[in-house]
Parts: sequence; structure tokens; C-alpha cells
Amino acid sequence: MKNNLAFLRTQQRLAALYAGTTGLILLVFGLGFYRAIAHDQWQSLNRKLVTIAGTLHDGIEPALAEVGQVEPVVEHFLPGMVCVTSQSCDTAIASGQRHIVGMVEQENYYVRFIALTGESLATVGQVPDYRQSLDLPLLEQIQTRIDTDGIAYREITLSLKTNDQRPWGYIQVGRSLVEYETVLHHLRWQLVLGLPTVMVLALAASWWLSNLAMAPAYRGYLQIQQFTADAAHELRTPLTVIRSTIDFTLGEPQLTEADSRQTLKIIERQNNRLAHLVQDLLLLSRLDLEPMPLQQPCSLAIIATDLIEEFSAMAIAANLTLLAEIPPNDPFEILGNEEQLYRLLANLIANAIQYTPTGGKITLTLRRQSREILVEVTDTGVGIPLADQKYIFDRFYRVHADRAIHTGGTGLGLAIAQAIARAHQGDIHLISRSGQGSTFTLHLPLPRRKTILENHNT
Repeated sequence: MKNNLAFLRTQQRLAALYAGTTGLILLVFGLGFYRAIAHDQWQSLNRKLVTIAGTLHDGIEPALAEVGQVEPVVEHFLPGMVCVTSQSCDTAIASGQRHIVGMVEQENYYVRFIALTGESLATVGQVPDYRQSLDLPLLEQIQTRIDTDGIAYREITLSLKTNDQRPWGYIQVGRSLVEYETVLHHLRWQLVLGLPTVMVLALAASWWLSNLAMAPAYRGYLQIQQFTADAAHELRTPLTVIRSTIDFTLGEPQLTEADSRQTLKIIERQNNRLAHLVQDLLLLSRLDLEPMPLQQPCSLAIIATDLIEEFSAMAIAANLTLLAEIPPNDPFEILGNEEQLYRLLANLIANAIQYTPTGGKITLTLRRQSREILVEVTDTGVGIPLADQKYIFDRFYRVHADRAIHTGGTGLGLAIAQAIARAHQGDIHLISRSGQGSTFTLHLPLPRRKTILENHNT
């Protein structure tokens, strides 16, 4: 394939298409995966923030008695609270108190209490120093803010009331986004480094897959190329003979009636050869396009008997013995195309007669084996060398080309027989030794009895 530029370019385009399609799928999948992970992490962070803020709000609000005054009980919830102004807090409670919301310290959360005037009253945790102060907090809305160091924080603000429902101020709960951004940063690098690696592997796999996909087409191309060359050669021979005969005849100044008749006989013989060759080519083409023939019940015993009668005269003329071994009272019935099966067996018998020398013997045998019928054509002919046996069913292949020329063979008989056998879900096997004859065995599967009855009724 590498020597054929058209197939090489097609393979390259196919590989590029495979790789491009795979790359696009991977890119879309990677972007979707990244967005899904980012969205999931973002939603998880927001849920935790809302949960912590709600827990603090519901636990602290009932304990607030005075506006702008952080009650000592708040430190039961938030140990380590720092009062920004001395007026906002009473005396701090000693350490050892119970920590209700441990997650505040464990996951870099911070809490800030803000008066109604916007003044910070108390804080817990590492409270960021924002670039811009938030004079009017957005209540019950999660927002992202940037501190003076460029670090992003996620924050929510809830309003607080005293136990007698007077506005007390606000509570802000926030968390740094450093951990969140670190996770996404690592994920981005994994995708950036992983996608090119996968693309290289995909490109190599695409080249391998394109080679597998193109291989049958290339083999078919070579077969068609060889078939065309062989067909042209076979057609050229009779055409050359006809042209030479015509040129010779036209060059004769005085042509007798006997010469004219001889010329016409030569042309007729070559014309018949051309017609036979064209018919064989058309049959092979039809079998290639429509391999499954019309199925009907066929008796191989009747077909074999008719062929023995038909070829008897030819066998006698060649001084050959033609025998049939067909068990009585067994029609050897299968489903298939009777005309094609007749042609198949005729080709096998004709091939045996053609390559069996004078005094030889040809035997046609029918027998059953397991779930199939075997048809054997055995001859005592010249045999087929082992090196040629794997090509024997190729189109236009002839082991003894000189003998085929004298007998009018085209090299398509066995190819047609094998094509018909395979169209009937069967096969032909060869056993042969050079100088000791050959045995062609046709294997045809037996249909189920129910199928035969259905076809009979049809």
C-alpha cells in the first residue's frame, strides 16, 4: 500500500479524520469534565457556607439581648473570638468551652460581626482585608470578594436580631478560595498535559485503524487490477488470432472456397471462445454482486446422474472411464439454485477430463457426513503440485497453461465452482499429489427438514 500514492493519501486522510474526530471528542469531554468538576466544587463550597452561616445565625440570635453587644454566650459557639472594640464584648470566657462549629477553624473559614452602622464588632479566624469596604452588605447572597493580597474569598451576610426582635446588626461568614482554585489549577494542568499525550496515542491508533480499514480495499484493488490484466490477456489472444487470420486472408490475391471456409472456421472458433469467456466473466460478476442465489429444493443425485450421461460421450472420446457412486433411494436434497449447482459439478467433471490422460478414470461420489453432503470428483490425472494448490481457485490461474490453450480452457472454471459453492454456504477442498491425480470435495450444508417442506409448499 505504501507504494500506491492514492491509497497512501487516502490512508493519511482517514487517519487524520480518525485522529481529528477523537481529538474533538476528547476536547469536548475534557472541557465538560472540567466544567462539571468546577461546578460541583463550587456548589459544594456554597452549600457548606450557607450551612455554617445558618447554623451560627440560628444558634447566636436567640442569645443577643442588646443591640451592638456581643454576648459572652457567643464564645461558646466561636472560641477564639476577637473583639474589635472593648464596648462590644463583655469579659471573655476562659478556654475549655465547647466548640460547636469546628469547621470554622479547620477549613479556613472566618466570621465577622458587624454593627448596623457597618462598624466591625468582633471577628473569628483570619479575616481578610478587602480592597473596598462593604458599607451596605448584600443580605443572604453569596458573593466573591478580593482582599488586598489578591486572594479571593466567598462570603455570605445574614442579618441578626435581638431576642426581642430589634435589629442587632450582621454576621458575615466567609472562606478563602485558595484550596478551590488549587484543585482546579491541578486539574487544568492534568488536562493540558494529558490531552496531548492521549492525542499522540490516538494518532498512532488512528494510523493503525486506517491501515486495517484500507487493507481489504487495497486487496480488492489488487485483485481487480490482476483480474483486469488477466482478462485483457485472455481477450487479446483470440482477438489477435482473428485479426491475423483476417489480415492473411485479405492479403491473398486468389482465395479458394476451401480457404474461405477454413478462415471462417477459425474465426468462429475464436468467437466461441470469446463468447464463453464473456459468459464466465458475467457469471462471476453476478455471483460477486448477488452471492445468495434463489433457493429451491434441488436433488444432487439427479444433477449428478444427468451430468454423467452428458459427459459420457466426451469421456469415451478421450478414452476415459467415467463412473458415479450414488447410493440408491437417496435424493441428496438441498436448498439452492439448480442451474448454478449443475454448472458447479459440470466444471469439476470437465476439469477432471481435461487433465486426465488417456486410459484414466474419473469417479463422481455422493455421500452424507454429519450435517452436510459431500460430492467428490476423483481423477487419476496429472495432479497438482503443492505450490500451486493454494492458487488453484484464483481467476485465470492455470497450472498447465499450454494444455489449457489446446483444450480451450479459460482458467475460470474452478473459480466459478468455488464462487457457486460459497454462495450456497459451502466450500471446495482439494487433495492432490503431482502425478497421482486429484480429489475435489464439495461440502454443502444440509438444510433443516422444516425449511425444505416450507420451500416445497411455496
